[in-house]
Amino acid sequence: MKNAVIGNNKQKANLIVLGAVPRLLYLLQQETSSTELKTECAVVLGSLAMGTENNVKSLLDCHIIPALLQGLLSPDLKFIEACLRCLRTIFTSPVTPEELLYTDATVIPHLMALLSRSRYTQEYICQIFSHCCKGPDHQTILFNHGAVQNIAHLLTSVSYKVRMQALKCFSVLAFENPQVSMTLVNVLVDGELLPQIFVKMLQRDKPIEMQLTSAKCLTYMCRAGAIRTDDSCIVLKTLPCLVRMCSKERLLEERVEGAETLAYLIEPDVELQRIASITDHLIAMLADYFKYPSSVSAITDIKRLDHDLKHAHELRQAAFKLYASLGANDEDIRKKIIETENMMDRIVTGLSESSVKVRLAAVRCLHSLSRSVQQLRTSFQDHAVWKPLMKVLQNAPDEILVVASSMLCNLLLEFSPSKEPILESGAVELLCGLTQSENPALRVNGIWALMNMAFQAEQKIKADILRSLSTEQLFRLLSDSDLNVLMKTLGLLRNLLSTRPTLCILANIADGTTAKELIMTNDDILQKIKYYMGHSHVKLQLAAMFCISNLVWNEEEGQRWHCSSTWRDGSALAPASIPRPCYRKYRN
Repeated sequence: MKNAVIGNNKQKANLIVLGAVPRLLYLLQQETSSTELKTECAVVLGSLAMGTENNVKSLLDCHIIPALLQGLLSPDLKFIEACLRCLRTIFTSPVTPEELLYTDATVIPHLMALLSRSRYTQEYICQIFSHCCKGPDHQTILFNHGAVQNIAHLLTSVSYKVRMQALKCFSVLAFENPQVSMTLVNVLVDGELLPQIFVKMLQRDKPIEMQLTSAKCLTYMCRAGAIRTDDSCIVLKTLPCLVRMCSKERLLEERVEGAETLAYLIEPDVELQRIASITDHLIAMLADYFKYPSSVSAITDIKRLDHDLKHAHELRQAAFKLYASLGANDEDIRKKIIETENMMDRIVTGLSESSVKVRLAAVRCLHSLSRSVQQLRTSFQDHAVWKPLMKVLQNAPDEILVVASSMLCNLLLEFSPSKEPILESGAVELLCGLTQSENPALRVNGIWALMNMAFQAEQKIKADILRSLSTEQLFRLLSDSDLNVLMKTLGLLRNLLSTRPTLCILANIADGTTAKELIMTNDDILQKIKYYMGHSHVKLQLAAMFCISNLVWNEEEGQRWHCSSTWRDGSALAPASIPRPCYRKYRN
C-alpha cells in the first residue's frame, strides 16, 4: 500500500474510497499490533494526507488526530516520529481546524517533552506549533507551557530544517504579543541574546527563507515594543534586508512577504518611513510589482510561470500596502509616490479589482495619500478619485467600508474640490445609513464625514443632512456608548447650528428667562444635561455644569457663564476666551 500511493493521488483516492483509512486506524490503535505494523500504518496515513484537501477531510472525518495523538504516548521513537510526521502534514493543511491541537490540555505539554527526543521530533513539532498558533489565546497556551525556553536552543541545531522551523515558531509567537516579545529580548542561547542570533540569521549569505523569517521576528518584536525603532538591528539590519526582498530578482512570494513585512514595520514610525523611502530606490522598485511578469522569457519554468500568473494580484496588494505605510505621514514621500509612473491610474484600477484584498489595499493606499491638502486639490481631482470610491462604498464588506468611509471624510473637507460632486452623487443618504451600522467604526466615519460636510455649508445642505438623519437618530447617536461617535455627533450639531458646540449653545440659551423656561419644560434636554454631568469626559461634564449653573441662577439675565469651544483634537470644550478654532478635521 505504501509503495502504491507514493506520488499517486489517484491511488490515494482509490484506497480512501475502498475504506482503507478506518482499517489502518484500527491496526494503528490495536494493542496486539506490533510496533513495526503501527509505524507502517502511520506512514501510509501520512502519505494519504499528502494528497488533496479532500483526502485530508476524509482522514479528519475518521477521527485520525486523536488516534495519532494517542500514538505519541508510545515508547518507540520511530513510531512517534511517524505519528508526528502524519500530524504535521494534516495540521499544515488549510482544511484542518487548529483548535484540534488544543482540545486535550495534556497534548501541548507532552509535545514539549518530546522536543528533546530527536531532530525529527523537533522539526515536526515546531512546524505543528507554527501552523497552529493563530492568535493570542494560542500564543498564551504555548508560552505558558515553556515554548520559548524549549525552542530557543533549537536555533543553534546542526539541522537547517530544525533551525528554520524554530525560527518560524518564534515569528508566530511574537506577532502582536508584547509579553512574548519582551521575554525573547532577554533570552540567552549559548551566551548570545536572541535578537543577536536573529540578526546573524538575516545576513546575505543565509538562505532567503531564513533571512525573511528572521526579519519578521525582529519586526514583530519591534512593533510589540520590545525593540526600539531606532535600534541599529532595525535601522541597519532588518529594514535593509526587507527592502532587498522587494527586488525583482526575488521570487514572487519572497517579494510579497518582504513588502508586507516592511509595510508593517514602518507603519507607525515617520523616521523609518523616511529611511525606507530612500533605500535602494524602493518607491520606484515597487512600481515593478504592477508589471509582473514583465517578460515570459524571463521565467523558463512553465510551472513557475503558471503559478506566478495566478498569484500576480498578491504583488499588487503588497505594493499598495507598502505605499500606504510609506506615505502615511511625510508630504514629500506622498509626492514621490504619486509621481511614480501611472500611480494614480493603478490605484483607481485597484479599486475595482475582483480580489477583495487588492481592493482593500488600494483603498488604504488612497486613504494614506488623501491626508495631503495638495494632493486633494490636484491629483485626486485630476483623476476624479471620488467616482470609483463612491462605487466602492455602495456594496463592499465592512473592512473595505471602514477605510473607504475614512477617506471620504478627507474628500469632504471644505478645501477639497471633490466635495461638491460627492454631495451631488447622493453621499448624504449613504453617510446617514452608515451612522446606523452596528460597527462602531462605520458609525464614527459616517458622522465624521457628515460633520465635515456641514462645516460652513449652505443652509440647503444642512437641511438635507437633518432631514436624512432624523431627530430620533441624532438622539440615538448622542446616547452612543462609543465616545468617538458621541464627540463627532456633537461636532455635527455644532456645524449644523452654528460655529459652537451644542452644549455651549444650550448654556448660553439658558441665560435668558424665556429660554430657561422652555428648557426646564423639555424633559429630553434635561435628561441629556443630566447624562453629560456624569460623563467620563471632563470637558463634557464642564459644559453640562455651565448649563446647570445658568438654569439655577436667579439674578439679572445675561450675567452668567458663557462658553464657546475649541475642537483642535475633535473633542475639547473651553470657555469663550479661547480663540475661534477650525471645526473640521482630517480622518487618519
